[in-house]
Amino acid sequence: MRTISDTSLETFQFGNNPEDRYYLLIDIVRNPNGVDLAKLANADPRSFDAVLADMGCILMLSGDEVQELIRRGDVDEQEKHESLFSLARAEGLI
Repeated sequence: MRTISDTSLETFQFGNNPEDRYYLLIDIVRNPNGVDLAKLANADPRSFDAVLADMGCILMLSGDEVQELIRRGDVDEQEKHESLFSLARAEGLI
């Protein structure tokens, strides 16, 4: 069973708005290098999910989605990694 130390939280921003920021919970046991943005940018949109899975992505949320989870109290803004790990475990993703 994975622990929080087996994961990392990577954040990517492609613009200036909250919806332009993405949070990816990555299984670093499966892929210690994390997300390869060049490979992701060149991925066929039809296989985007498979490319993310190959990179060890457990969960990907937009900034808007994370802000909504924070507003609802499901994610702690100061402890995003821990909160998103717990959420992924509760949802059966880990």
